[in-house]
Amino acid sequence: MVCVLRHLTLFSLTFISPFLMAAPEAFAPTAVDTFEVKTLPAGMLLEAEGTGDYFRANNGLFGRLFRYLSGHDIAMTTPVEARIEPAAMYFWVAPAEQAKARGDKDGVRGITRPAQTVASLGARGGYSRENFNATRERLLAWIETQSDLKAIGPAYAVFWHGPFVPWFAKRYEVHVPIARTQP
Repeated sequence: MVCVLRHLTLFSLTFISPFLMAAPEAFAPTAVDTFEVKTLPAGMLLEAEGTGDYFRANNGLFGRLFRYLSGHDIAMTTPVEARIEPAAMYFWVAPAEQAKARGDKDGVRGITRPAQTVASLGARGGYSRENFNATRERLLAWIETQSDLKAIGPAYAVFWHGPFVPWFAKRYEVHVPIARTQP
Protein backbone atom coordinates (compact mmCIF):
# COMPACT_ATOMS: atom_id res chain seq x y z
CA MET A 1 0.00 0.00 0.00
CA VAL A 2 2.82 2.40 0.83
CA CYS A 3 4.36 1.72 -2.57
CA VAL A 4 1.07 2.52 -4.33
CA LEU A 5 0.69 5.77 -2.40
CA ARG A 6 4.27 6.72 -3.19
CA HIS A 7 3.65 6.13 -6.92
CA LEU A 8 0.39 8.10 -6.86
CA THR A 9 2.12 10.99 -5.13
CA LEU A 10 4.97 10.96 -7.63
CA PHE A 11 2.47 10.82 -10.51
CA SER A 12 0.45 13.77 -9.19
CA LEU A 13 3.53 15.89 -8.53
CA THR A 14 4.92 15.13 -11.97
CA PHE A 15 1.86 15.28 -14.18
CA ILE A 16 -1.03 16.95 -12.41
CA SER A 17 0.47 19.73 -10.27
CA PRO A 18 2.06 21.61 -13.21
CA PHE A 19 -1.44 22.05 -14.64
CA LEU A 20 -3.00 23.06 -11.34
CA MET A 21 -0.31 25.65 -10.68
CA ALA A 22 -0.17 27.01 -14.23
CA ALA A 23 0.86 30.64 -14.45
CA PRO A 24 -0.74 33.13 -16.82
CA GLU A 25 0.85 33.10 -20.28
CA ALA A 26 2.25 36.25 -21.90
CA PHE A 27 1.63 34.64 -25.31
CA ALA A 28 0.66 31.22 -26.67
CA PRO A 29 3.33 28.52 -26.94
CA THR A 30 4.45 27.15 -30.28
CA ALA A 31 3.53 23.48 -30.68
CA VAL A 32 6.34 20.92 -30.49
CA ASP A 33 8.14 20.41 -33.83
CA THR A 34 6.23 23.32 -35.37
CA PHE A 35 7.79 26.29 -37.14
CA GLU A 36 5.77 29.50 -36.99
CA VAL A 37 6.00 33.24 -37.35
CA LYS A 38 4.26 35.08 -34.55
CA THR A 39 4.05 38.56 -33.14
CA LEU A 40 4.79 38.78 -29.44
CA PRO A 41 2.84 41.45 -27.57
CA ALA A 42 4.35 44.62 -26.23
CA GLY A 43 4.88 44.31 -22.52
CA MET A 44 6.88 44.81 -19.39
CA LEU A 45 9.59 42.33 -18.49
CA LEU A 46 11.92 42.02 -15.53
CA GLU A 47 15.54 41.55 -16.56
CA ALA A 48 18.49 40.09 -14.69
CA GLU A 49 21.83 40.14 -16.50
CA GLY A 50 24.84 37.95 -15.91
CA THR A 51 28.25 37.54 -17.42
CA GLY A 52 29.44 35.03 -19.97
CA ASP A 53 27.34 32.26 -21.42
CA TYR A 54 23.89 31.43 -20.03
CA PHE A 55 24.52 27.68 -19.93
CA ARG A 56 28.10 27.79 -18.67
CA ALA A 57 27.56 28.09 -14.92
CA ASN A 58 24.96 28.54 -12.23
CA ASN A 59 24.39 32.21 -12.92
CA GLY A 60 21.77 32.87 -10.21
CA LEU A 61 19.52 34.79 -12.63
CA PHE A 62 16.36 32.84 -11.83
CA GLY A 63 16.90 33.31 -8.09
CA ARG A 64 17.34 37.08 -8.41
CA LEU A 65 14.17 37.39 -10.49
CA PHE A 66 12.17 35.12 -8.19
CA ARG A 67 13.23 37.13 -5.11
CA TYR A 68 12.17 40.34 -6.87
CA LEU A 69 8.75 38.87 -7.67
CA SER A 70 8.31 37.62 -4.12
CA GLY A 71 9.48 40.89 -2.57
CA HIS A 72 7.07 42.93 -4.69
CA ASP A 73 4.14 40.47 -4.45
CA ILE A 74 4.09 39.97 -8.24
CA ALA A 75 2.52 36.81 -9.69
CA MET A 76 4.73 34.63 -11.87
CA THR A 77 3.87 34.38 -15.56
CA THR A 78 5.14 32.15 -18.34
CA PRO A 79 7.25 31.88 -20.32
CA VAL A 80 10.69 32.78 -19.02
CA GLU A 81 13.11 34.00 -21.68
CA ALA A 82 16.89 33.58 -21.72
CA ARG A 83 19.48 35.46 -23.75
CA ILE A 84 22.45 33.16 -24.23
CA GLU A 85 25.42 35.51 -24.67
CA PRO A 86 25.87 37.54 -22.55
CA ALA A 87 23.62 35.75 -20.09
CA ALA A 88 20.29 37.34 -19.21
CA MET A 89 16.91 36.08 -18.05
CA TYR A 90 13.55 37.79 -18.46
CA PHE A 91 10.23 37.32 -16.65
CA TRP A 92 7.09 38.76 -18.24
CA VAL A 93 4.96 40.92 -15.90
CA ALA A 94 1.19 40.62 -16.30
CA PRO A 95 -0.52 43.97 -17.07
CA ALA A 96 -2.41 43.89 -13.75
CA GLU A 97 0.90 43.50 -11.86
CA GLN A 98 2.97 46.17 -13.62
CA ALA A 99 2.36 48.92 -11.07
CA LYS A 100 4.13 46.74 -8.47
CA ALA A 101 7.26 46.35 -10.62
CA ARG A 102 8.76 49.76 -10.04
CA GLY A 103 12.38 50.41 -9.27
CA ASP A 104 15.54 48.48 -9.94
CA LYS A 105 16.70 46.27 -7.09
CA ASP A 106 19.39 43.64 -6.54
CA GLY A 107 20.38 43.48 -10.19
CA VAL A 108 16.81 43.28 -11.53
CA ARG A 109 15.28 46.03 -13.61
CA GLY A 110 11.99 46.54 -15.41
CA ILE A 111 12.11 47.04 -19.16
CA THR A 112 9.41 47.77 -21.72
CA ARG A 113 9.55 45.74 -24.91
CA PRO A 114 7.63 46.75 -28.03
CA ALA A 115 5.68 44.17 -29.99
CA GLN A 116 8.11 41.96 -31.88
CA THR A 117 7.80 39.48 -34.73
CA VAL A 118 9.76 36.27 -34.31
CA ALA A 119 10.26 32.95 -36.03
CA SER A 120 9.67 30.21 -33.48
CA LEU A 121 10.28 26.48 -33.22
CA GLY A 122 8.64 24.57 -30.38
CA ALA A 123 10.44 21.64 -28.73
CA ARG A 124 10.32 19.23 -25.79
CA GLY A 125 13.17 18.26 -23.48
CA GLY A 126 15.56 19.57 -20.86
CA TYR A 127 16.78 23.15 -20.89
CA SER A 128 20.33 22.41 -22.05
CA ARG A 129 22.89 23.94 -24.37
CA GLU A 130 22.65 20.89 -26.64
CA ASN A 131 18.87 21.16 -26.99
CA PHE A 132 19.03 24.92 -27.53
CA ASN A 133 21.77 24.62 -30.19
CA ALA A 134 20.00 21.84 -32.08
CA THR A 135 16.67 23.71 -32.07
CA ARG A 136 18.36 27.00 -33.03
CA GLU A 137 20.11 25.35 -36.00
CA ARG A 138 16.83 23.83 -37.24
CA LEU A 139 15.08 27.20 -36.91
CA LEU A 140 17.83 29.15 -38.68
CA ALA A 141 17.84 26.59 -41.52
CA TRP A 142 14.06 26.97 -41.84
CA ILE A 143 14.31 30.78 -41.95
CA GLU A 144 16.82 30.44 -44.81
CA THR A 145 14.19 28.56 -46.83
CA GLN A 146 11.62 31.33 -46.39
CA SER A 147 12.14 33.94 -49.12
CA ASP A 148 10.10 36.58 -47.26
CA LEU A 149 11.89 36.32 -43.87
CA LYS A 150 15.17 37.77 -42.65
CA ALA A 151 16.72 37.22 -39.22
CA ILE A 152 17.40 40.58 -37.56
CA GLY A 153 18.63 39.46 -34.13
CA PRO A 154 20.19 36.56 -32.26
CA ALA A 155 18.29 33.44 -31.24
CA TYR A 156 17.12 33.20 -27.64
CA ALA A 157 15.46 30.54 -25.49
CA VAL A 158 11.87 30.55 -24.22
CA PHE A 159 11.15 28.20 -21.29
CA TRP A 160 7.59 27.16 -20.40
CA HIS A 161 8.08 25.01 -17.27
CA GLY A 162 9.74 25.36 -13.91
CA PRO A 163 12.60 23.36 -12.44
CA PHE A 164 10.42 20.68 -10.83
CA VAL A 165 8.93 19.45 -14.11
CA PRO A 166 10.87 16.40 -15.36
CA TRP A 167 12.98 16.91 -18.49
CA PHE A 168 10.76 14.72 -20.67
CA ALA A 169 7.70 16.87 -19.91
CA LYS A 170 9.37 20.27 -20.35
CA ARG A 171 8.49 22.47 -23.30
CA TYR A 172 10.65 25.20 -24.74
CA GLU A 173 11.01 27.27 -27.88
CA VAL A 174 13.75 29.06 -29.69
CA HIS A 175 12.89 32.48 -31.11
CA VAL A 176 14.72 34.56 -33.71
CA PRO A 177 13.60 38.16 -34.26
CA ILE A 178 12.70 38.57 -37.94
CA ALA A 179 11.60 41.11 -40.53
CA ARG A 180 9.43 40.39 -43.52
CA THR A 181 11.10 41.11 -46.85
CA GLN A 182 9.93 41.26 -50.45
CA PRO A 183 10.09 37.78 -52.00
